[in-house]
Amino acid sequence: MKINYNFAFFDEGSKKEIRRASLKAVAIPGYQVPFPSREMPIARGWGTGGLQLTLSLIGREDILKVIDQGSDESVNAVNIKKLISKTTGVKITDKTSNATLIQSRHRIPEIPLEESQILILQVPVPEPLRVVEPSEFVTKRLHSEMEYSGAWLMLFEEIMKFGTMATGADHPVFVHNRYVMAPSPIPRFDNPKLNYSKALILFGAGREKKVYAIPPYTKVSSLAFEDFPFKTEDFGDRACRICKSSGVYLDEIIDEDKGETLYQCSDTSFCMDRINNISMVEGGEI
Repeated sequence: MKINYNFAFFDEGSKKEIRRASLKAVAIPGYQVPFPSREMPIARGWGTGGLQLTLSLIGREDILKVIDQGSDESVNAVNIKKLISKTTGVKITDKTSNATLIQSRHRIPEIPLEESQILILQVPVPEPLRVVEPSEFVTKRLHSEMEYSGAWLMLFEEIMKFGTMATGADHPVFVHNRYVMAPSPIPRFDNPKLNYSKALILFGAGREKKVYAIPPYTKVSSLAFEDFPFKTEDFGDRACRICKSSGVYLDEIIDEDKGETLYQCSDTSFCMDRINNISMVEGGEI
């Protein structure tokens, strides 16, 4: 039996409610706005917040890209693309530069985003103070008072224990000189991409029913101490084993047969574009 869904799955009233929350989030950078999170045909924790934002914003002329930890072909990314494609019929692309709407989990693309693009990040825990304060009522009060000593204390304890900031991902950021915000579990390497980004960046947490945003050209700084500055992951002189790129975020791959560690671009689209460009140059087409 064929089932005819509304365009982008949701009814128009649901889309409007989510868009209203998104507009409020854009108007108050870094502020967590409650939104009426809907039940989705995927399990919570698989990106329901980001998916709801995508479905409420997508138009018939949009070109969609979905990535999961840098990959366009992970199980999560593929199934989200299938759902959106079946309910909208929009074009799907793997090329970051071609996309108008990008939904991502755990990564920001290597290619700088443009003003015509929107990046939507999936968020499991939107509250940066949740580790030190379990009460939602109290965290709201702390944000209103700009009382962020708990966030600073977490960083201080890491330095005392490990001798360095040990936040492998989701390192808190300070947005527009006002709110401390969880940037979603992106690696520290991606934090600087949030600062004065040309693209609108939206964050959706389905289980926690929160949406927040970083509007274009907004100041974003990673929390750090004056005598212990923020540092991103350092891959030294290592390069991708496939496209030979350096200065990008690399995944570690253990070759058990050879007993060695290999490195590969996390952003698969960037890696493939780099290979194609190298092939064109070597083939004399450029």
